[in-house]
Amino acid sequence: MAAVLGAVALLAAPTVTLGAPTPQAELDPALCSPTGNTFSTTIDNVYFPLQVDQQWVYQGKEAGDTIGLQITVLDQTETFYKGRRSVETRVVEELEWVDANANGVLDGGEEPEELIEVSRNFFAQTTQGTVCYFGETVDIYEGGVIVSHEGSWRADARGNAPGIFMPASPEEGMTFQQEIAPGVAEDQATIVRTGRTVTVPVDTFENTIQVRDFNPLDGSRGTKVYAPGVGLISDDSLDLIRYVI
Repeated sequence: MAAVLGAVALLAAPTVTLGAPTPQAELDPALCSPTGNTFSTTIDNVYFPLQVDQQWVYQGKEAGDTIGLQITVLDQTETFYKGRRSVETRVVEELEWVDANANGVLDGGEEPEELIEVSRNFFAQTTQGTVCYFGETVDIYEGGVIVSHEGSWRADARGNAPGIFMPASPEEGMTFQQEIAPGVAEDQATIVRTGRTVTVPVDTFENTIQVRDFNPLDGSRGTKVYAPGVGLISDDSLDLIRYVI
């Protein structure tokens, strides 16, 4: 989920970390440089469309629990500044919870279901069609109380820069840095497969792309699958169960 300024300094191409996916066609972070691009909050990338009020709901098992994930494109924007420059981004909310009754809805009432994490992610698209990630705010919950903001970052903070979240024309072998916040958020991604037909609970999708994520900070990996015109349909153990486009 990730997953977004002004004239921030670009980082050099990320150093390959032991155990990381081998870069094949590493994309230049300058594709999302605020000084060299024009951005829009109209995000219509075929593999990562983010139109206001779009919503996706996912469900799966993690550590024996049924987990729900809801992603909603909000009618809200967030502006990132650097000096006199600014970039307006689209806000995308993610809610993750323990879906105790497995109904795909975050239930409240007298016995509300347990929240795991709430985040607000910030994206903008260049005129060339690349979706850029400008950061996120993260609230991590335990027992209904916020206990951490770990993973929060902004692309306009010193030393940070926007990452490439989805290339304009994804191709197998492309590697790119999605988060550029040294020591805080450094996720990298590689497109490992294209053109497959994939079935998830909600439907069967053709011409998908499979993206392998790698976090050099803790060595963790993940796999996401995106479908044209829909976006994310699978995130590791979580699969799409309904969506509104």
